[in-house]
Amino acid sequence: MNQTKTSEDQLRGEIEELKRQLEEARNHGSGGSAPPPKGPAGSTLVVLALLFAALVVAGFFLGYLPRQRREMVLAAESKTEGQSLPVVNVQLVKRSSAKTSLVLPGNVQAITEGPVLARASGYIKKRYVDIGDRVKEGQVVAEIEAPELGQQIKQAQATVDQANSTVEQTQAALEQGKANANLARVTADRWANLLAKGVVSRQDNDTYQAQYQAQQANVQALEKAVAAARSNVAAVEANLARLNQLLTYQTVRAPFAGVITLRNVDSGVLVTEGSTLLFRIAQTGRLRTYLNVPQADADSVRVGQQATLTIPGQPGRTFHGTVARTANALDPATRTLLVEVQVPNPEAMLMPGEYAEVDLAVPRKDPPLVIPGDTLVVRSDGPQVAVVGPGGVVHFTGIQLGRDFGDRLEVLSGLAEGQQLAVNPSDLIREGVKVKPLLSR
Repeated sequence: MNQTKTSEDQLRGEIEELKRQLEEARNHGSGGSAPPPKGPAGSTLVVLALLFAALVVAGFFLGYLPRQRREMVLAAESKTEGQSLPVVNVQLVKRSSAKTSLVLPGNVQAITEGPVLARASGYIKKRYVDIGDRVKEGQVVAEIEAPELGQQIKQAQATVDQANSTVEQTQAALEQGKANANLARVTADRWANLLAKGVVSRQDNDTYQAQYQAQQANVQALEKAVAAARSNVAAVEANLARLNQLLTYQTVRAPFAGVITLRNVDSGVLVTEGSTLLFRIAQTGRLRTYLNVPQADADSVRVGQQATLTIPGQPGRTFHGTVARTANALDPATRTLLVEVQVPNPEAMLMPGEYAEVDLAVPRKDPPLVIPGDTLVVRSDGPQVAVVGPGGVVHFTGIQLGRDFGDRLEVLSGLAEGQQLAVNPSDLIREGVKVKPLLSR
């Protein structure tokens, strides 16, 4: 402003100087002491030149300088107004990628895991393995000592011998009975012939016929006795076989190859057949984990799909697996799909029972919008965001949220891609307020 004022003063001085020169020129023309011009044309040209210069200076004064002054004032006012607007950091509403990373929690489990129970009653004579030991199928892991089992086997063997003797005796009685029955038959036939000739009485014949029938009944009874004795032999032999099998169960073997994950007994401990847990064995060469996939992503999970596991206790390391099977039905209580992911574990870096985070790359037909988490405003009437529209005018808009990723939020409705959202809007940012948006990087 000071420079403009100085320029105006200089121009005014120049105009005054031109006026003075013009006045002197007129005075010379009217009879001054200076010599007159050589002709009237020269005097006229000087006057016209001075008038033209005066008009140019006056136009500059009255036209250009006021307009320049107004432009400078408007620019200063605009700068002052821009400096008075609050500056707000904004972020753009973006569309998520066609493939989303679905991260779900899970527990690592062994595909094959089973308990080793005592199948014979007695005392642990010796234990050969402990937790963490790797065993092969059929490997001896413990021995059980049962002294009374030997006595039971001896008693059962004696019972078998006695039953066999009973069979032999009954068989001999059967043979004797058959011989007696055959003799009674011959005698009965002879007396029947004599009766037909009238040599003997009918009463004597009836007596011998009755004896024959009695011998036949005796043979049938002996045959049943032999069958019963043989059944008894089979029963006592089965009992003996059971005891002998129990004798083999005194040597405890691993049912399959794996690692001992639990030891429940030690030497000298009394164990009971069928109820005492000795060990627990798990196969760790290939593990699995179960996931509960939400209904919104259930249709996108397929058998054979790749999955990546991360373990909190092993930062920087990832394990790759595949979806082995799904339940093909949602749990009505949780509206989730049960999915099994199997992971090879040749180096035994994974352990059953570990907590894992499983990352599934799930394709999406219609990817939703995503916004930064620090743009969300939660009010009594629901979640909202501050949209900075044209001219920097703020408008609070209600939205419907989808999944929460912590630093990012899915938006199902209420926004359009490319809109500007205020980041961490303060209480000064109200509906309709004008702000100066600054796009955050």
